[in-house]
Amino acid sequence: MSDMQLNTKVVKFGGSSLADASQFRKVKDIITADETRRYVVPSAPGKRHSNDIKITDLLYTSQKLAASGKDFSEPLSMIRSRYLEIAQELGLSFDPTEELDRIAARLKDGATKDFAASRGEYLNGLLLADFLGFPFIDAAEVICFNESGTLMMPETMAKLRDRLKDTPQAVIPGFYGAGPSGEIITFSRGGSDITGSLVARAARAEIYENWTDVSGVLVADPRIVKDAAVINTITYEELRELSYMGATVLHEDAIFPVRAAGIPINIRNTNDPAAPGTMIVAGDSAESDALTGYTITGIAGKKGFCAINIQKAMMNAELGFCRKVLTVLEEMEISFEHMPSGIDTMTIILAEDMIKGREKTVLSRIRKAVEPDSCEIEHGISLLAVVGRGMRRTRGTAARIFAALAHARINVKMIDQGSSELNIIIGLLDGDFEAAVRHIYDMFVNSALKTEENSEN
Repeated sequence: MSDMQLNTKVVKFGGSSLADASQFRKVKDIITADETRRYVVPSAPGKRHSNDIKITDLLYTSQKLAASGKDFSEPLSMIRSRYLEIAQELGLSFDPTEELDRIAARLKDGATKDFAASRGEYLNGLLLADFLGFPFIDAAEVICFNESGTLMMPETMAKLRDRLKDTPQAVIPGFYGAGPSGEIITFSRGGSDITGSLVARAARAEIYENWTDVSGVLVADPRIVKDAAVINTITYEELRELSYMGATVLHEDAIFPVRAAGIPINIRNTNDPAAPGTMIVAGDSAESDALTGYTITGIAGKKGFCAINIQKAMMNAELGFCRKVLTVLEEMEISFEHMPSGIDTMTIILAEDMIKGREKTVLSRIRKAVEPDSCEIEHGISLLAVVGRGMRRTRGTAARIFAALAHARINVKMIDQGSSELNIIIGLLDGDFEAAVRHIYDMFVNSALKTEENSEN
């Protein structure tokens, strides 16, 4: 690394941050306000308003129509007008017309879904590089996948570091890379977060800033809890728990590259750059001692689960009972989420999609394997996770959670707490999900705010 790359920040901007020319100007202001923001990872243009269509979705539609031999001129025209409008409004020297014509020709010739989807980030990267006056590095030249589409970390790090060592500033589009023969391969949706994480690790950045349209990770889903509080500091482990249970601010796979290098992630708001956002740090770092101000860090959950309830007298004395049940699921390639049990009962929580259309077969095979007294499936289950490192050092957290649910007359179907004491997972009926989130939030966040206000008065 050259001296120029010390104190480097890698900045990734999401689709809403680059949806139109006015957003591009905000992004440029953010980058030029801090000279250490050297490497920029853009997403494709997102929605400008609620009824708009993301560029990536238009590209998928174009490819699907082209692959079927149908006319794809309408979605392609929408794509073309978006990019030309941005270029013209910003007065760029780069004219995207030639690149757009090349993409249209590739689609007509049978381009893959991955190639089509990647062009949103590719074109936005070219526009942003011109607007900033930064060099453009095609992600296909530095992000490496193998034949099966798995990221090749050592090769990617070697190529990125080789390119960055003599390039003190650059725009590197997110979401895609290339396989051994040069074919374009994409990450899963939201994968620009991963690209930013890889660039941050390669650049040995001091921080990875991920700019989006919210001022950080929120304690609860704002669609359920209006004006939900922002989490000021969260650990990688806590974010993994919340992401797995439905929180979607950051792609969960973006954590691993920077976590291994000890690089913190800062979630920021492009539309409110003065807001400090959320810092995501290692659990053993000094920053992790900065608690959120509440006992819990966040609440997240998902609907769409079911429970297989099994009962048999003296189950606990029957060797191999649990193994036999799980063998049935394994043979049917069904994974499960949780398995709470009692002396004569066990419950297996799994996603509805895993068992849909096969309910009778699953029950029949379990009955044949372990001969239970009863075995039935209960549908309409939600899982809710209450996550927080502060729970380890605070007595009575579980009691407060269940007091909040009892006050709301919400019946708990399942309770599961890991040995890390980092989270408590609750199973409840779908119809109680939103109310449960609101009452737990009120118990831990609103009550803390009221106590703070009273102490100030």
